[in-house]
Amino acid sequence: MTMKFLPALLISGALAALFPAHLAAASVEETDSVSLDEIVVTAQSFKDVIPAQTLKGKELEILRSHSVADALRYFSGVQIKDYGGVGGIKTVNIRSMGTNQMGVYYNGIQLGNAQNGQVDLGKFSLENIESVELYNGQRSDIFQSAREFSSAGSIYLTTRFPRFREGRNANFHVALRAGSFDVFNPSVSFDYRISDALSVSFNGEWMTSSGKYKFRYRRVTPAGELAYDTTATRQNGDIDAVRFEGGIHGYLPRGRWKAYLYHYNSERGVPGAIVNNVWRRGERLWDRNSFAQGMLEYNITRRWETKVHLKYAFDYTRYVNNDDKLIRVDNTYKQKEAYISWANRFELLPNWDLSAAYDFQWNGLSEYMDVSRVSQWVSLATAFALGDCFKAQASVAGNFVNEEKLERDQAPFKSRFTPGVFLSYKPFRRPNLILRAFYKHSYRMPTFNDLYYTDMGNAYLKPEAAIQYNVGVTYDIDRPGRLFRYFSIVTDVYYNNVRDKIVAYPKGQQFRWTMLNLGKVDIRGVDAQVMAVFSLPARIDLTAKAQYTYQRAIDVTSPADNYYRHQIPYIPWHSGSAIVMLDWRTWHLNYSFIYTGERYNQQENIRYNYTQPWYTSDISLMKSFSVRGIAFKVTAEVNNLFSQDYDVILNYPMPKRNYRFGVSIDF
Repeated sequence: MTMKFLPALLISGALAALFPAHLAAASVEETDSVSLDEIVVTAQSFKDVIPAQTLKGKELEILRSHSVADALRYFSGVQIKDYGGVGGIKTVNIRSMGTNQMGVYYNGIQLGNAQNGQVDLGKFSLENIESVELYNGQRSDIFQSAREFSSAGSIYLTTRFPRFREGRNANFHVALRAGSFDVFNPSVSFDYRISDALSVSFNGEWMTSSGKYKFRYRRVTPAGELAYDTTATRQNGDIDAVRFEGGIHGYLPRGRWKAYLYHYNSERGVPGAIVNNVWRRGERLWDRNSFAQGMLEYNITRRWETKVHLKYAFDYTRYVNNDDKLIRVDNTYKQKEAYISWANRFELLPNWDLSAAYDFQWNGLSEYMDVSRVSQWVSLATAFALGDCFKAQASVAGNFVNEEKLERDQAPFKSRFTPGVFLSYKPFRRPNLILRAFYKHSYRMPTFNDLYYTDMGNAYLKPEAAIQYNVGVTYDIDRPGRLFRYFSIVTDVYYNNVRDKIVAYPKGQQFRWTMLNLGKVDIRGVDAQVMAVFSLPARIDLTAKAQYTYQRAIDVTSPADNYYRHQIPYIPWHSGSAIVMLDWRTWHLNYSFIYTGERYNQQENIRYNYTQPWYTSDISLMKSFSVRGIAFKVTAEVNNLFSQDYDVILNYPMPKRNYRFGVSIDF
């Protein structure tokens, strides 16, 4: 049996299992007498083998005016590439593994981009997000899709779930934010409960900004002489974007389901790099991203739970470069994606679970390039626990890829298996001390751009593979009613070895490049997180959090290279962040600090390529009150409080001090 027929057989089996006769006959009326608290899908028992870094609740509310990329800066081990301004592209990687090694999941389904493998997290607002979770290795829940077992790390974005106060069937939320760079950002949300088993939700948002901000740019030669010192206004960073999304949430007597629609439409300028005191401003980018996805989770028996995800996505991108001093470009890309996942969890014993999953995905890229790719994932995983003292997980995932390109021979069939083992041990009942470790293989397929892009593609590229090792410890104390109410510390030491790293090399002319499997990177680091909560007199709550990361990520490709054993570009040795939150009745004060240490912007760690450390401080004040049962929140923010001059990426200056104000109404 060939792999081409495997999807049809498995999908048929999935549909047969998911729609037994008694489910097809169920109706909404049969669930009217069942409360939401009783309609709960079976909880998983092994979620804390490898803990997640999480932003939700009050912390996320304070960051609501920012994008997802801005929120992720407060996680340890994360590097953000930010090209500046409201409309600037923002990508993320974890522990120097590279942006393409990250899996970004929106309501449980991965956001795809087979064209270049990168997800611009600047497109995703926190306005409709309920939680942001970051996992190293993989999520500590074996009841997941097969694709999730293949990533080096994962980011999970979960949208708001409709919740209703007793006696109410509808929620309305209206918000308006405005501030520096001519930012104007209104949004609206609406939830409606049709019955105890069915509700709908909608969220819409408009963001517009000129993107103009003052900056000072100063460069000194390696000899210490001043090359230039510029004070100017950043241009071509404007954005006009609209986002709509909505969902239907349903409950069944033994399960739940959800259907979701998403649409994002934007036009933006692409702010160019400043080189030799000259900057380009002729680039424009249009994006239309739409997808429909659905989920059905159902307990077939007491020991067998199944879950199906479906998705269809269409992405349209137009890139124009009208700069007279560069090659003129006007390219249009249309990408389509169809995806289905079927996952099953079996309870073999009360403390032993087994899962099996199959995923199928088709990607097509047309217009500028005509390429299609069929990817299939299969996974097996098991989770075992001995009380609360020992927990273990093991998994293996296989990925099988067939790819075709117009006017080329069919690419060879590619396959790869990625095993992983995760352990957690609690030696004492008290204190709450947990030791953990994991070993994980991961890899990424070359993107369409890597393989086929004009003048640089290499159709014979191998997948980029990585091996991850991690040992860590967690300690926390919880003392309700005490002055020092809560304390926790989390520390991880890790080693990552990346092989066949996909890199671009020039081949003679400035705009002609070739893609090769030459890179090998040795990554060693430490992540540490500390959190403390105090209940002070006069009903004052104080929360303090800090994260620190040390990384040594060196190129070990060849001893003959000038940059052998040098730190790879843009990875700092030291970085960290801190947040202090002060709550008094209906007032909320928040201060946050982010630091990125010294690093180099090219492969050779020489003085000419040295990039200085940077840090920023942000402060915000929020007031909550109600008038005749209508809840109001007013927020004022000052970002880059001390007006630091810095750039995350060389020659892309970031904004100096800037302001933002917001008001929201719930009724």
